[in-house]
Amino acid sequence: MKANLSLVAVFAAGFFAMAAGGPALAKDSVDKGSISSGNVRVVARFPHVQPSGIAFLPDNRMVVSFPRSAHEHTGARLGVYAQGKIIPFPDAASQEQFVSPLGMIVDAQGKLWVLDEGMVEGQGTVAGAQKLFEVDPVTNQIVKVYPVTAPALLPDSHLNDVRIDLTHGTAGTAFITDTSTGVHPGLVVIDLATGKQRRILADAKVVSAEPGFVGMIDGVVGRYDPDHAVIPQGGVDGIDLSADQKTLYWQSLSSRKLYSAPTALLSDTKTTEAQIEAAVTYEGETTMGDGMATGPDGSLYISDVERHGILRRTVDGQVMMVARDARLIEPDGLAYHDGSVYSVIGQWARLPVFHDGKSLEEMPFIIVRIPLNK
Repeated sequence: MKANLSLVAVFAAGFFAMAAGGPALAKDSVDKGSISSGNVRVVARFPHVQPSGIAFLPDNRMVVSFPRSAHEHTGARLGVYAQGKIIPFPDAASQEQFVSPLGMIVDAQGKLWVLDEGMVEGQGTVAGAQKLFEVDPVTNQIVKVYPVTAPALLPDSHLNDVRIDLTHGTAGTAFITDTSTGVHPGLVVIDLATGKQRRILADAKVVSAEPGFVGMIDGVVGRYDPDHAVIPQGGVDGIDLSADQKTLYWQSLSSRKLYSAPTALLSDTKTTEAQIEAAVTYEGETTMGDGMATGPDGSLYISDVERHGILRRTVDGQVMMVARDARLIEPDGLAYHDGSVYSVIGQWARLPVFHDGKSLEEMPFIIVRIPLNK
């Protein structure tokens, strides 16, 4: 009887210790997805200007675009970032040619291509400013300018990002995402030899926001609403080419569905809209993403704006998280360079337009590097 009483006393002591939060209480478990992956390195900070696009030139210079659509600013609109400074690129004299450079990419031959959205804070869309620039990083000169015009360009167009396919067309083909400021998204295709352009998949389901879509960015949950956005939303946004340039991938911002189509068909002006739509492949769900970048092994890296992270989608369709960190506040432009993924963090979801006129942005804006396989 004494032994039984002793057991009861031990049990009771342990119970009350746990109830009181004493040493018998184990540490509470937490969602591992909320813990930083520990591989995010800040490589640039911008206390006064908002970055967006990012690309690396063949000589390893990092080029960054500084659009004016959300924040009008003085200084470089396109620049090389080095040793804490922004150096106008290709030079200071060329800056006035850019209105609001946004997406960019370096093609397979080392040329830099810069897409100008042509929008300025307080002014909206500037007529005639939507352009694609070809820049030679060897001579540091703008080689050619391709104005994007109607009927490929619509009154509510918002040109977002660009990729260059050099395997089709005598001088290559440009693929541009038009997210749209309204409800008319699509892809713009430009023959770089002739400058001829056309709009494809206009308003198609595969480039549009999903009706009723609910997303969360920076802790704010919002349903897609073309009349009142509470988080960034819209149609086709992220875009990239496969490593062999045979396939174009894209995804709408208000969607988690990834799509693709053969570049041979998309670049052929003889293909009909029905043929293009029939050739589109649904690649499965990924995330609510923005920027995209392709690695040399064909893996597609996608910014995960909901989970403050970067996803990797392998060529066989597997999806995994390669980085997560609370500082990744709506990752924007992505670039793969020398075994790492770089991401621009522009805090777009904190703009006043999404918060009844109040800015929630916290300086500085940053660029991060995520080393892979290390």
